[in-house]
Amino acid sequence: MKKIVKRIGFTVLVLFVLLNIMSAFHAYKFTHFYSDAPPIKKPEQMGFGEKASAIFFGVQYPKSKVVDSLLIPHETLVLKTEDSLKLSAWLIKENITTSSSFVHKGTIIMFHGHGSSKSGMIREANAFYRMGYEVLMVDFRAHGNSDGNMCSIGYYESKDVKAAYDFVKNRGEKNIVLWGVSLGASSIIKSIQDYTLTPNKVILEMPFGSLSNAIKGRLKIMGLPVQPMETLLGVWGGVELGLNAFNHNPGEYAKKITAPVLLQWGKQDPRVTEAETDSIFANISSKQKQLVKYENCGHVSLCKNENTKWLATVGAFLN
Repeated sequence: MKKIVKRIGFTVLVLFVLLNIMSAFHAYKFTHFYSDAPPIKKPEQMGFGEKASAIFFGVQYPKSKVVDSLLIPHETLVLKTEDSLKLSAWLIKENITTSSSFVHKGTIIMFHGHGSSKSGMIREANAFYRMGYEVLMVDFRAHGNSDGNMCSIGYYESKDVKAAYDFVKNRGEKNIVLWGVSLGASSIIKSIQDYTLTPNKVILEMPFGSLSNAIKGRLKIMGLPVQPMETLLGVWGGVELGLNAFNHNPGEYAKKITAPVLLQWGKQDPRVTEAETDSIFANISSKQKQLVKYENCGHVSLCKNENTKWLATVGAFLN
């Protein structure tokens, strides 16, 4: 009997150690991007060895590429964060020679989602410019042409938001609007709390309410069990990033937002739940806030997939 108990105990210990090793690798791979990493293969394209490696050690994610298909004349800028990282950005500003009818209404600062870049926001940027806004499109740290290879899922990215906000404010802009999707939206919320930013308006699309919820969403998409992986990924991700993953809660930070807010979410979203979105909305302190839900969208560009509704909603909010 004692031998059986020992064997069971030893087996449990081995499984516990293996789960922690797997979690540590997965947490690291999910929060780091590599310029020389090959494109990620679909499971059906992988051999047995590749699949085993992906399951046990995670997959190296390639750093997002920037494809400049933005047809509006724009400048490429470099912004510097308070922790000395250089961020690449595009600035679309009033160009009298090509847009004599342009009426300047303000500047919209745009922040993309996890694994994307400023290239992924071109459709929205075009729309904002046509509405009369100058636009600043920013590559987060570890994304696009910006410095770094570590993404903290919105924690340190709040510094990137601050750097962009300060740049636009120092240009003399009086009407600053912050727009962000997913990672970008959650980073905006944290930056408003951390630095007491005072934008005139805020547009948030599909922010996650907490890092724990972001981990859950990813695990569900990957078809992996939520527990104990959620806890272990949170623990190891926090250790590797130098933060307490379980205290990173944009849903709570939202209490510091007092500017008018438009919060948007797609009902088919597999990553961010409706309850999570409703909770964020309830916590926003602003007396002028609006929650709009899109029937046919998931965790994707709302502007692209329900363009007519998005243009009408965003246009009305900005006017």
